[in-house]
Order: sequence, then structure tokens, then C-alpha cells
Amino acid sequence: MFTTLLIILLPPLSIFLILLILVQRGRGGGLVGAFGGAGGQSAFGAKAGDLFTRITVITVIFWIGCCILLLLAMKRAADSPSIDFDEAGKTSVLVIAASAD
Repeated sequence: MFTTLLIILLPPLSIFLILLILVQRGRGGGLVGAFGGAGGQSAFGAKAGDLFTRITVITVIFWIGCCILLLLAMKRAADSPSIDFDEAGKTSVLVIAASAD
């Protein structure tokens, strides 16, 4: 359940982060300057750079946290034995044993 939530959450969060970075104005004028717009002006106001920087940092920290949690959840799921349901509806547990070579 938790893994599924993270898998659903990460792609939109990644797209939001990409768009947020592209909207920001850097030294070269950002994405607006690349398409011939006014590189020295911000469409979102004078203080928008500081706000976008804060939002970007918070989003990156949240994105990295989600990635780490997803990694740990998937590792835990890979390490635990899986439960398989047979046709009769009975539960059989599949235990993977390491060979002693």
C-alpha cells in the first residue's frame, strides 16, 4: 500500500520539479530567455526568485525523501517471503532458502 502510494506520487512530483526548475530565472534568463522573452523581467514579480528557490529546495528534499522511502520499501518487500494464493483459496507461503554451497 505504502509502496503503491510512493510509486503514484513520484512521477507527478518529478514533473512538477522539472517545470519548477525550468520556470526559474538563472544567469542566462531561464526558459523565458531561451524563447526570446524578456530575460531581465520576471512574469511572477520581483521577489518570485526567492519564493521559487524556497519551493524548489523544499520540493527537492521531499522528492529525495520519497525516493529513499520507496527504495527501502521495495528492499523490504524483496527481502520478505511472498504470499501466494492457490486456486482453492488457501494461503501457501513461499519461503526462499539460500543454498549452502
